[in-house]
Amino acid sequence: MTQVTAPSGSERFDDNGRVPGARSSSDIPAPGPGSVTWRYFGSWRGMLMGLWSGSMQNMHPKLAAGVWDHSDFFGERWERLMRSLYPISGVVFDQTPETGRSVRDYHLTIKGTMDNGERYHALDPDVFYWAHATFWYGNIRCAEAFGPPISEADKRALFEESRGWYAQYGVSMRPCPDTYEEFLEYWDHMCRHVLRDHAAVRTVLDISQLPPPPWMRAWMPMWLWRKQIRVVGRFFMWITTGLYDEPVREMMELTWTPADERRFRLFGKAVNAVMGLLPPRYESHPRRRDAVDRLSGRVAADAPLLESPLRNLPPESERGNPIHYCPVHASRRANLPWQSNDAAPRR
Repeated sequence: MTQVTAPSGSERFDDNGRVPGARSSSDIPAPGPGSVTWRYFGSWRGMLMGLWSGSMQNMHPKLAAGVWDHSDFFGERWERLMRSLYPISGVVFDQTPETGRSVRDYHLTIKGTMDNGERYHALDPDVFYWAHATFWYGNIRCAEAFGPPISEADKRALFEESRGWYAQYGVSMRPCPDTYEEFLEYWDHMCRHVLRDHAAVRTVLDISQLPPPPWMRAWMPMWLWRKQIRVVGRFFMWITTGLYDEPVREMMELTWTPADERRFRLFGKAVNAVMGLLPPRYESHPRRRDAVDRLSGRVAADAPLLESPLRNLPPESERGNPIHYCPVHASRRANLPWQSNDAAPRR
């Protein structure tokens, strides 16, 4: 039985996030082709979850401290988001533990001291599992809000498969709840008693100063982008408020009315209808699409993994820095119709 308690901060762990005596991950299989995780994870619907995922992660005090002190995220938000989606998706779709270990190792140097004097480390099991929880449970929240419809059986299957997904990182399994019911208790406890507002949370939610995404900069005039970004920002803040649990809304002092809930459900149905019109190939993130192509033989099974376009990479001098989620060895890049590497903005 997993005890649902707030992280004490006193637990000892090594730089790989392992705790002496913790449960081993070596005998937990990863979700594979045909799994519920493969069906729900990696859809472009997840882009509507971006502010929810980023803000929920940063509501964990220790995770927020690590992001605020170490991350390059706020200086290149689009690029960091787009390139980190590849390895994070790859933990599920690559079918090799090497991807999970790489993502883990991006966090080895992220540690420090919080304002209250408490130390933090990105590989603290409680911190690392919270980030994972937002990814796997985000599948359920996304499906509930934007489709495709999800059954209770599929929710439970996603939970069971999330344990195998988490095991791919090679870190302590100690924080993982044993049952779906225990996970829901854990999630509710985190929302009510652990999560906190933080400057990192508010910065994630404020996209008013966000530049155009790299793929749009070649043709979107800056004056037009600036004119519409505030409207888009308010709309995405509304979406994110609808996705939050009620205790989080209260903590963030956000208003949500019955009328908002009705409009939110109608919007979700519209999203599901539109996404249902897309060919499955283009409804998927490139890393999931690449995994399917390997299974079908469209891509050789031993071909290099598909990576983020060059335009999303940090400066060459920074590519060896693990905090950038940058696989410096990557030799194969995404090649979707809209993915040129021209990122020069128009004025």
